[in-house]
Amino acid sequence: MNKSFDQLDNKGIFKYFSEISKIPRGSGNEQEISDYLVSFAKEHNLEYSQDAAKNVIMIKNATPGYEEEPAIILQGHMDMVCEKLKDHTHDFLKDEIKLAVDGDYLHAEGTTLGADNGIAIAYILALFSDTTLKAPRLEAIITTDEEVGMHGAKALDTSMLQGKYMINLDSEEEGYLLCSCAGGLTGTSTLPLIRVSEFGKKLKLSIGGLKGGHSGMDIGNNRSNATKLLGRLLFDLRETESYGLIHMQGGFKDNVIPREAYAELLLVGTEEEELKKAYEKMKASITEVMTTYQKELSVSEPELKFTVEDLDNDYFDTLHPLSFEKMLFMLMNMPYGVQVMSSDITGLVESSLNLGIFQLEHDKAIFCNSVRSSKSSYKHHLSNRLNYLVNFLGGEYVMRSEYPSWEYKKDSRLRDHCQRIYKSIHGKEMKVEAIHAGLECGLIYEKMSDLDIVSIGPDVTGVHTIEEKISISSTIRVYEFLEKLISEKIG
Repeated sequence: MNKSFDQLDNKGIFKYFSEISKIPRGSGNEQEISDYLVSFAKEHNLEYSQDAAKNVIMIKNATPGYEEEPAIILQGHMDMVCEKLKDHTHDFLKDEIKLAVDGDYLHAEGTTLGADNGIAIAYILALFSDTTLKAPRLEAIITTDEEVGMHGAKALDTSMLQGKYMINLDSEEEGYLLCSCAGGLTGTSTLPLIRVSEFGKKLKLSIGGLKGGHSGMDIGNNRSNATKLLGRLLFDLRETESYGLIHMQGGFKDNVIPREAYAELLLVGTEEEELKKAYEKMKASITEVMTTYQKELSVSEPELKFTVEDLDNDYFDTLHPLSFEKMLFMLMNMPYGVQVMSSDITGLVESSLNLGIFQLEHDKAIFCNSVRSSKSSYKHHLSNRLNYLVNFLGGEYVMRSEYPSWEYKKDSRLRDHCQRIYKSIHGKEMKVEAIHAGLECGLIYEKMSDLDIVSIGPDVTGVHTIEEKISISSTIRVYEFLEKLISEKIG
């Protein structure tokens, strides 16, 4: 951390962020970060709990003069989305995130940064270690597995909590006060397939350079899905080329819009010269179609690229023609992207879905979708459509990781308090909004129905991608806003 950056960190926010960035904390790998939080609680003589799901609750008693004020809950999650450059050697199970400063921004070298939601942990640790802070009883909830279905929040025991107000710290835009979010679920479709053995030339077709992004926050920004685009390419090639499909893969997280995808194709034949000519013809066809896509997507996806590699000649197990048609039919007809815009809030996506993971295995194809909607009925409608499609083709569907929406509360003393404090600091109104992404607020509200909840956060961009970065100045401003929210009594 350079000297000028260190001087800005007078509250210890980035000190703690740097510490947690040294601890691997991808979803499902949270034992070490959970234990770190417990050690922090012990070091600062805080009441705490750590449950079987590795969630951590910490409690800081009220300072003199605030004993009668309602407790405030601060909430975030400890896991992060693990994405990296294709050829990067980083191991998310053991390597620390390499932080770098570029002007006002903090980012990581070749990986996701983990500001989603590591900045919430840093804020909480800075506040709970501040012996000068005047505040009511503070209760911190730091959950696990938020990025893969909010399993930590589902397992959370809230019996030791007294909070009346909750400030979720999992938002990514300063000056916006979030008061509602979408619900969601993960739907996995499995389609059985059969293969045949054929001799020919194998080639690898890869597409990449897409923007990708968060399947909630970025789904309305006209982002192309690499898997869906590759499926379209295979469909278009059917018009002029004969080929078999050996393998195909796209995406690794259901809540991330895939940036890259690839397929291994087989050009059937026995004569070397014949296969060489078939390869050159196929390569020309791919180039022609991809050039059309690049022109079509020149504004929304200006970095779209593709490669074609000539691999070896041998016997390979390709999909039986009927299995291939079923798989391609599924890929082409599976809904993707924005399905309904909100009628209540201008510009808000109401319902969407994202094919985040596609994996072609030997005897089956797996399609994993993240489904989101602020309307529970439409969320289940989209899930039922996926179920209907794969069942029609002879496959199976499993719905998992469902979580509720967080509905807008007409009267909110906490929201009014936030708006009043923000205007006193900045001289302008704080914007009240809803988001299409999922937050844990709905699940926690189900357990504590008297809670008054808002969500805030600093400027973070490129969430769930290797372009993720956080504004240093915004981080400090939001922390100072948070200090004032806590220390001034809620009227």
